[in-house]
Amino acid sequence: MAPSLRWAFSPLNPDALSHSVRSAVAAVVSWYVARLFKLPEAYWATITTIVVMQSTLGAALTVSFRRFAGTAVGAVVGGLIGVQYQRNIPVYGTAVLAMGLFCALVRLDRSAYRFAGITLAIIMLIPADRPAWLVAGHRFFEVSVGIAVGLILTALWPEKPVTESGAATPAKP
Repeated sequence: MAPSLRWAFSPLNPDALSHSVRSAVAAVVSWYVARLFKLPEAYWATITTIVVMQSTLGAALTVSFRRFAGTAVGAVVGGLIGVQYQRNIPVYGTAVLAMGLFCALVRLDRSAYRFAGITLAIIMLIPADRPAWLVAGHRFFEVSVGIAVGLILTALWPEKPVTESGAATPAKP
């Protein structure tokens, strides 16, 4: 079996067990934190946390800033134009274009732009019984909770670096 597949299918691999437990604990904690704030779609916090937990703390900090910034851009745009133009595909497409140009202008990378577009799609294209500005605020806060919980747990419970074979990297002297 290929080394990368051996890691994935080895039920006794302590690194796989540790990673799975860390991710599960983080996902559950983010769910409860989001529910504590009475956020209606707490699953966005858990999804974001799981994504953040897949990186080391150093990598997660950089990428999390981009996710946070992109979600903020998408939430602001969606909150502003979604009120008048919810489920209007030409306006949505124009907004996606404008956000891409804005992200490039302020030197946010494609990952921030990706999160801006995802956030905008959720606000403008998914039918909701709440105003777009409220959906935008919830979405931003849900993602922020997920990022915060993921970063905190990654800092408090760091994962051992692993090689491509899935083996833990030996500690440096």
